[in-house]
Amino acid sequence: MGATMLFSSSIRARAHQIWMLSKEEKPQSRRTPGSSAQDSMWLRRELRSPASKCQLSKTSATKLPRLRTLKTPWNRLHVQVPLLAEVYGIEGNIFRLKINEETPLKPRYEVPDVLTSKPSTVRLTSCSGDTGSLVLADGKGDLKCHITANPFKVDLVSEEEVVMSINSLGQLYFEHLQNPLMQRATKENEDTSVDTTQENQDELCLWEEKFENFVDVKVNGPASIGLDFSLHGFEHLYGIPQHAESHQLKNTGDGDAYRLYNLDVYGYKIHDKMGIYGSVPYLLAHKLGRTLGIFWLNASETLVEISTEPAVKYTLTQMGPVAAKQKVESRTDVRWMSESGIIDVFLLTGPTPSDVFRQYSYLTGTQAMPPLFSLGYHQCRWNYEDEQDVKAVDAGFDEHDIPYDVMWLDIEHTEGKRYFTWDKKRFPNPKRMQELLRSKKRKLVVISDPHIKVDPNYSVYAKAKEQGFFVRNHDGGDFEGVCWPGLSSYLDFTNPKVREWYSSLFAFSVYQGSTDILHVWNDMNEPSVFRGPELTMQKNAIHHGNWEHRELHNIYGFYQQMATAEGLIQRSKGKERPFVLTRSFFAGSQKYGAVWTGDNTAEWSYLKISVPMLLTLSITGISFCGADIGGFIGNPEAELLVRWYQAGAYQPFFRSHATKNTRRREPWLFGEKHTQLIREAIRERYALLPYWYSLFYFAHVASQPVMRPLWIEFPGELETFGVEDEYMLGSALLVHPVTEPKATVVDVFLPGSNEVWFDSKTFSHWKGACTVKIPVSLDTIPVFQRGGSVVPIKTTIGKSTGCMTDSPYGLRVALSTKGSAVGEVYLDDGHSFQYLHQKQFLHRKFSFSSGVLINSCADERGRYPSKCVVEQIFVLGLKKQPSSVTAHSSDGKAQPVAFTYCAKTSTLSLEKLSLNIGADWKVHIQ
Repeated sequence: MGATMLFSSSIRARAHQIWMLSKEEKPQSRRTPGSSAQDSMWLRRELRSPASKCQLSKTSATKLPRLRTLKTPWNRLHVQVPLLAEVYGIEGNIFRLKINEETPLKPRYEVPDVLTSKPSTVRLTSCSGDTGSLVLADGKGDLKCHITANPFKVDLVSEEEVVMSINSLGQLYFEHLQNPLMQRATKENEDTSVDTTQENQDELCLWEEKFENFVDVKVNGPASIGLDFSLHGFEHLYGIPQHAESHQLKNTGDGDAYRLYNLDVYGYKIHDKMGIYGSVPYLLAHKLGRTLGIFWLNASETLVEISTEPAVKYTLTQMGPVAAKQKVESRTDVRWMSESGIIDVFLLTGPTPSDVFRQYSYLTGTQAMPPLFSLGYHQCRWNYEDEQDVKAVDAGFDEHDIPYDVMWLDIEHTEGKRYFTWDKKRFPNPKRMQELLRSKKRKLVVISDPHIKVDPNYSVYAKAKEQGFFVRNHDGGDFEGVCWPGLSSYLDFTNPKVREWYSSLFAFSVYQGSTDILHVWNDMNEPSVFRGPELTMQKNAIHHGNWEHRELHNIYGFYQQMATAEGLIQRSKGKERPFVLTRSFFAGSQKYGAVWTGDNTAEWSYLKISVPMLLTLSITGISFCGADIGGFIGNPEAELLVRWYQAGAYQPFFRSHATKNTRRREPWLFGEKHTQLIREAIRERYALLPYWYSLFYFAHVASQPVMRPLWIEFPGELETFGVEDEYMLGSALLVHPVTEPKATVVDVFLPGSNEVWFDSKTFSHWKGACTVKIPVSLDTIPVFQRGGSVVPIKTTIGKSTGCMTDSPYGLRVALSTKGSAVGEVYLDDGHSFQYLHQKQFLHRKFSFSSGVLINSCADERGRYPSKCVVEQIFVLGLKKQPSSVTAHSSDGKAQPVAFTYCAKTSTLSLEKLSLNIGADWKVHIQ
């Protein structure tokens, strides 16, 4: 249940738009070398604070407060527009605030399809209330909303502490929709007594904005919204991807707000807040003892301003002889501003990071469980030329004993950039090519973009046009823009019928030449329009339901990935998990597949910035993310390429990719020394696949990020809050990629005063809460296993993940300072939904204590027959050599186990075991 209140507003933002025009008449595409974000047309929006404040009207004490604002002249009219505010309590310590016009001229856009379902509300109890305020509490009573009417303000209170305030700065604004006839009448009735200031003229111009040859007509005038949030005691904020920026959000100055507006940006600029391919309007705030989240559900262009006031130990409360000292805590003010829509914001109250992750996934869904092959290595470039090229590259991996799982084909595989077709000269027999890959248990991924070539003889275009499935221009015809095929129309994925039809195109009977090993890559879906404003679609293009593109721009790519994933599921009659990579994304995209960081450059700085970019994606729900190995643009030197492979092997999505005018860079083309180093990096990825797969299962069922900043695992250690050059994989592994050329030493921070950390290669160990200088050579990437953890591995590496299904397991047991360790492993068939529908899975738990390692069932619901055995166990941190080791099966039988102990590294090695992974057993070390 929620609470509502009504207040009137003539508050509006004066939205002055400054257009920086492209230097060239034809904007450069993302794949044209030399172009950059600065060559595109950028929109910058300055949103001023409202000129009026709320005042309370007379109401009964038994009713919710009714608010209104002072009348403010605008366009020479005195207007008062009632706004309706609603506050809801949602299961799991979530509050929702919605503000909309009570009776708008026409409905304002409310983002659909992102929320997994209608959130279950909880009853909010009125604790106290009078004519000016209201206190609402959830059922437990430990969270309260204090709502004040004059001025309008909401305080979120936990255990009598105000942790968040809304509109405490009075920056709520809401530009109401207006009848264009009112504007016309006003202009026609002007006389000399009417104020004709430049500001009024500027506001009138906002109805019809011009830049170059584009005219953006706003039929009902500007309709922007905004609201401020004050986070008390918080200095560290994270989130709102996608930007090539630091993990911790920075203070913003004039004109320096974080922008959320999905754009095709070739070779994006590092440390820039303008935004690139995707948008997730969600941030997290963290301090000692509490984590909060703010999810701003709006798909229009959005800006976020951040201002942090650090803590002051003491300040004088007044001057003079009675002056007193008072401690002043830190505070961060966050201002959200969107071009249109309504205010619809979710407050995630934590209190722990895990709680916030769970609350966000309750709203938008968890990471889709990926097929196992997609966690292997992917080989891509624009473009592998033909079937013979694919065959030769595939053979090269086998010849050089390098595992890989997926071959990728970019736009040149199609017939003239017509998606769902094959170039008959280059790929005359695509099924034969796929059968070659299938014979090695490998897969194929092909590209499918949202733009459709304008060609009446192209069946996809003809059918879509016949059924009215394209986005329309403001005159009512099909929107046409230029992209890879030339003149193109754009499928309106916001229309459920279009998504249903698009999904049907992946059926084997329709997509000729495709097989069940073919998966899909959605690119250019911001959407990219080469001659459009900022290389995208005009904001007044029309979508299903007569919604303008401005309302939903940031969610367009989300809908294409949704339709693609559903198409791959449908073609298997609901049996097989899809793999879909998308460049454009929104909140909830994690439900449909993977994301990558787009058109990066082969420079050390892009390798370095990839770590905070991926950390930010990970904590905002998108665990399946990665950056193109080697850099999409340019030619990496051998050292940089090796370092990028080493880093990528420890990041969730592991793909090499390059633009077509770069030199070929298959792993064996840089000399035997570098081939060996790349081989080792990729093979280490495959050895860790059981751990990777288990982490993705936990992300899928429990909302825990796969790749984690240190502050997630160590939320009570201030030293971790700003670290972004190293990270955790799950809770067991700490990774510090080498991102500087010719590095010989790396400073690694090992957190946790009660922790012990083991070097994964040398088995050397260090106590936590210190920075360690780790020597590195080109064959070294610092990776540490946390004491108290058990990491499952594969001991035999095959050509691909599919070739390793029955290969043996090993366990890396790293003991804590107390001599104990725990870990888990999850396995299933790796490709179907049987784990979900038929509970065909194994979830096992490993625990080590008092010299006994136990394998037990972690989830009794699961049943999956596995032939796999644990053949190897390493125990790190065992302080003395054992006298004997025995293995005990569930039936009580005991067998002696041969072992090797190294006193120098305190490591016990058990080899040639044959312990079934799915059975209960114990290993006694005495």
